[in-house]
Amino acid sequence: AASELQEQGAHSSTLQVQRFLNLRYQGTDTNLMIGEPEDGNYAQSFRQTYLREFGFELEREILVDDLRVRVVSASPSLQKFKLPTSEEPAEPIDQTRCYFEDGWVQTPVFRCELLQAGHQIAGPALLLQDTSTIVIEPGCRAEISEYGDVLIYVEACTHREVQITRDPIQLSIFGNLFMSIAEQMGRTLQRTSISTNIKERLDFSCAIFDSTGGLVANAPHLPVHLGAMSEAVRQQVQIQGNNLRPGDVLVTNHPQAGGSHLPDITVITPYWQDGQPLFYVASRGHHADIGGITPGSMPPFSRTLAEEGARLKSFKLVEKGIFNETGITELLKAPAQVPRLPRELPIAGTRLLADNISDLKAQVAANQRGIDLLQEMVEYWSLEVVQAYMKHIQDNAEESVRLMLQQLSVRENLPEVGTIHAVDYLDDGSPIRLALTIDRRDGSACFDFAGTGTELWGNLNTPRAVTYSAVLYALRCLIHQDMPLNQGCLNSIEILIPEGSLLSPSEEAAVVGGNVLTSQRITDVILKVFGACAASQGCMNNLTFGNERFGYYETIGGGAGAGPSWHGQSGVHTHMTNTRITDPEILERRYPVLLREFSIRKGSGGKGEFNGGDGLVRELEFLEKLQVAILSERRSLTPYGMAGGEDGRCGRNLFLRNNGPTLNLGGKNEIQAHPGDRFRIETPGGGGWGVKKK
Repeated sequence: AASELQEQGAHSSTLQVQRFLNLRYQGTDTNLMIGEPEDGNYAQSFRQTYLREFGFELEREILVDDLRVRVVSASPSLQKFKLPTSEEPAEPIDQTRCYFEDGWVQTPVFRCELLQAGHQIAGPALLLQDTSTIVIEPGCRAEISEYGDVLIYVEACTHREVQITRDPIQLSIFGNLFMSIAEQMGRTLQRTSISTNIKERLDFSCAIFDSTGGLVANAPHLPVHLGAMSEAVRQQVQIQGNNLRPGDVLVTNHPQAGGSHLPDITVITPYWQDGQPLFYVASRGHHADIGGITPGSMPPFSRTLAEEGARLKSFKLVEKGIFNETGITELLKAPAQVPRLPRELPIAGTRLLADNISDLKAQVAANQRGIDLLQEMVEYWSLEVVQAYMKHIQDNAEESVRLMLQQLSVRENLPEVGTIHAVDYLDDGSPIRLALTIDRRDGSACFDFAGTGTELWGNLNTPRAVTYSAVLYALRCLIHQDMPLNQGCLNSIEILIPEGSLLSPSEEAAVVGGNVLTSQRITDVILKVFGACAASQGCMNNLTFGNERFGYYETIGGGAGAGPSWHGQSGVHTHMTNTRITDPEILERRYPVLLREFSIRKGSGGKGEFNGGDGLVRELEFLEKLQVAILSERRSLTPYGMAGGEDGRCGRNLFLRNNGPTLNLGGKNEIQAHPGDRFRIETPGGGGWGVKKK
């Protein structure tokens, strides 16, 4: 390389040799290009860079994939000309008013060609050239070098002077700052994950929590995750107690520890200052397989929690900065050790260990991004201000909910302390009953689910945390104000759930369907009691297929319910889910299936003054022998209309044998597919609103 540059006219004295090693931990695919450190210790530089990027280290050998040598030199045809120096201050050619962070400021204007070496210009200032304008902000300083370069010295980050008392403008600023951090966590998770579920379908959520585990802000991810994640953070703090140390990262998925269902794995990272965890960040992602009796870990006929996959109640995924890959691997493989009777289906450990490990590392990296951004926020605004506005945001949400409930009480002509009722049913007839009591005097309310069906010998049982998520989501939907979803929405709310019901099942009860199906029915009941809108499809239409080598999972949209002034949307996810569906090109490239049809199911929405949205039709053809499962609702009972609107149509699950019969699989079933077989899913429509005008 040096010889080639010299042949082009470069002088040997101007050559600079730069050396790089492309390094990775043994057994991983993540390479980092490391430039030659001053002390020559590439390994140490790699470890520091990896820790900064991903938030943990691995106890593994470091491998050199390749090396790169780069030789650079200034172009021999490029000549530098020194400027004359001046000890006199630079003279502006004009003054103008510019708007900076603290408001309008009288700002001097300079022409670059009139400046000389040694001139120093304090900000604010404008430096004009024929093709550009250089802005020197207040507190910064520009210096002209001997060759005419403009060197800008940026002020050190200082505390922004903000009072801890609540200010409406600052409240909006901090609400968006916290939400932005959660969104950037989500982008990091999507970028660094490898599974279709997280990278393509966006089946994940990220959020920030205060020192008590209360939700402060979230990105606009999945509502079913967000309320439950707060309970997960609280449970982990309680379980770990004083055992938590800087450099530790926790992982959990257990329904009794704030989990929603086992495939949703939550990773929690504390923010430490002065030896105390002051905040927490968390990410929850749906892993395509964590073991259990069927590929995809969404079995339609699970009867116990053990049949649904790996259970992680509380585990240090990262301890003192070291990723515990051995420990988490053992836990993910553990379901295969559960003893079974000869007539029972065997339970497998995870079928996608490499994907699990990679996505867990991506979740840790996403959390680290959140920690880094919180650190910057504290350094800029001060810890006292950040903590104050975490509380102000929650207080504002509480006040908004109280006001909304008081207005509802007046609108519905309720007594000072009045109760309204609603009920809806799962396809098996299990009722979900709600008595909502509103105290107009202070805007508080009690959501009482007494009379809800008992725990089921099936998997539509729902962890308590999911009910909290549904209440939180519904309340936020009813507030006509721009603010982040947070714990304050529940501060004036009491939620009563009868023990032993399907909304508060025993520890070993199966729950995989509760998170994706029952949660939608809970939401329908809550919105029904408020008279907010007609029922949406009330289902996530969970499809899984796979074999001993892989598992695939997707959810399919349907029709949204109409409201008092709008038509329901067609072919969308509603309420507790907010995921994408896998693109056809990605689906067919990565999995042994062909997408034969994906269309709107015309006429499936309920008619009314405002029509419910139509469902979808999705038909897949299988190219090899696979185990296929469907977990769905609203196949027997229709999504209700309101105010005289018609109900939406039920969904259907049809299995078309190659050169054979067409089978109706009902709402929940599994079947062995052979090459050429097809599965056609017709999702429910939304209910209509109001009497259709003639």
